[in-house]
Amino acid sequence: MLSYTSLMKKMKKYRLPIAIVAAVAFFPLVIFFSYYFGKIYPNVYIDEINVGGKTPEQAVLLIGKNVSTPEKLTLESYEIDLASLDFSYDINHTVQAATAVGRTGNWLFDIKTIFSLLNSKKEIGLRYEIDDEKLTKQLSDIAGGVIVEPIYPSAQIIKKEVVINPGEKGVDVDMPALKLAIGQNLSLAKNSPISIPTKEIDPSLDADELTAFESRVEKFVGKNLTLTFEYQEFFYNDNQLAGLLAPTGGIDEQKLQEEIYEVTKSINREATNPVFVFEGGKVKEFAPAKDGVKVKTDQLKSNFEGKINALETTDEKHFSLTIPALSSPPEIATGSVNDLGIKELIGRGTSRFRGSIASRVYNINLAASRLNGTLVKPGEVMSFNAALGEVDKLTGYKEAYVIKDGKTVLGDGGGVCQVSTTLFRAALNAGLPIIERRAHSYRVGYYEQDQPPGLDATVYAPTTDLKIKNDTPGHILIQATADTKNMTLVFEIYGTSDGRVATTTKPVVTDVVPPPEDLYVDDPTLPAGEIKQIDYKAWGAKSRFNYTVTRDGETIYQKTFNSSYRPWQAIYLKGTGPAN
Repeated sequence: MLSYTSLMKKMKKYRLPIAIVAAVAFFPLVIFFSYYFGKIYPNVYIDEINVGGKTPEQAVLLIGKNVSTPEKLTLESYEIDLASLDFSYDINHTVQAATAVGRTGNWLFDIKTIFSLLNSKKEIGLRYEIDDEKLTKQLSDIAGGVIVEPIYPSAQIIKKEVVINPGEKGVDVDMPALKLAIGQNLSLAKNSPISIPTKEIDPSLDADELTAFESRVEKFVGKNLTLTFEYQEFFYNDNQLAGLLAPTGGIDEQKLQEEIYEVTKSINREATNPVFVFEGGKVKEFAPAKDGVKVKTDQLKSNFEGKINALETTDEKHFSLTIPALSSPPEIATGSVNDLGIKELIGRGTSRFRGSIASRVYNINLAASRLNGTLVKPGEVMSFNAALGEVDKLTGYKEAYVIKDGKTVLGDGGGVCQVSTTLFRAALNAGLPIIERRAHSYRVGYYEQDQPPGLDATVYAPTTDLKIKNDTPGHILIQATADTKNMTLVFEIYGTSDGRVATTTKPVVTDVVPPPEDLYVDDPTLPAGEIKQIDYKAWGAKSRFNYTVTRDGETIYQKTFNSSYRPWQAIYLKGTGPAN
């Protein structure tokens, strides 16, 4: 065994040869890295141009000289002007990327990269600038000519019959894949047409899914759901409920959210302070204090889903749901801006007048505006005719159909009875004594659009009036709003609640009589063969309902309202005159 001293002597003998071998081995590497110091490593290409051994400055000049910016981008039969996308090549950035090859700072990875460059080339894509927003817009426009919209499964309930559309396949543009292909084309300075990649969208139901969906929808036939908040109602019939079902089970979340958004938009409001402007014995401007309201959307969604599920899984035909909401009070109460005792809403009445001719709608709006702001003192009896004033052409009314002398004829102020009917309903809701009221001669369809027969009140000065007594502790204020877009009329009565509760029974309709046969009357003023309807048929009937007002459990007012409607005949004028 060699001693340490002998070993060291032997090592000294081979030190020089080892050093010579090491120098010979590393000399080429020294020469390689010395040569490529500050230069791009070999076999690095940009747009098929070898930039190996070039300094960045030399590479920039070389690429700038040999690479031209394309003018168009071709997508099958479509062309995009690249200038419109603010397109340009960034040569400096591209050369920087080429120079960075083999110079990441990770020496082991870099040595591996450099050795691979000795055997194969490395292609660096051209870096470029482009307005992605403009590109996306143009691609979207092009996609519009390629896309085939799928038809999603849907259900309808039409006259209690279930109709299912199983859906159809569609085609969409694979936008990420298209942008990737465009990027590759531009980075390699290619100008070849690009195929627009597409993908199939198939939302259609198979046979089993179709059967299951139809079975679900059938459970909603004849059923409905009502959402309520204050005086607002949102009604969903069986067809609308079917539209909220997801074809493959559960409820369509997006459609449900859309419904909740619409409901929330109608209800949410900021708290508002009252406005009260009193001039010349009449309230010229009034707005009651209102609490701020914010719907609890999460709870509404949960409750909404629960009711839909209950309709599907039970035999119940109808559910009502009170919309949950948070309230915030205004800074000032209504009673603080007046000393007349007008503090709160005590009664409300509504009616609808869809199908009215333009002049009738005009008269309704005019009459409502003239009653708006009417004050009634405590103990005073309000006369509708007196409060409204004269109704004729001289006071601004137009001709519309009225009942006169047993006929439906054009007369000044047609439509005013819509106003008296709605005020009558508001007075009933407020629990006020009705001193005088008369029903119409025959049933008028307008008044039965939202109520059963018997809740109407006709007026015709000076013989027929609607009279209401204010027996509350303070003044009452009558507010009227005619919505001519949605064809609804609303009367609100404000005052001071004394705790009274008004109840009206559902009208009982009896003695229903069909209308007489249509009557045709010869009219020589019309050309022969022309028919003109001048009156409309209506069924006869009797209606009765009880009206009771209580306070602290004691009845303070009670009355039975009876209405007797004659059967009404349709009348046509038959032309017998010379033909035009």
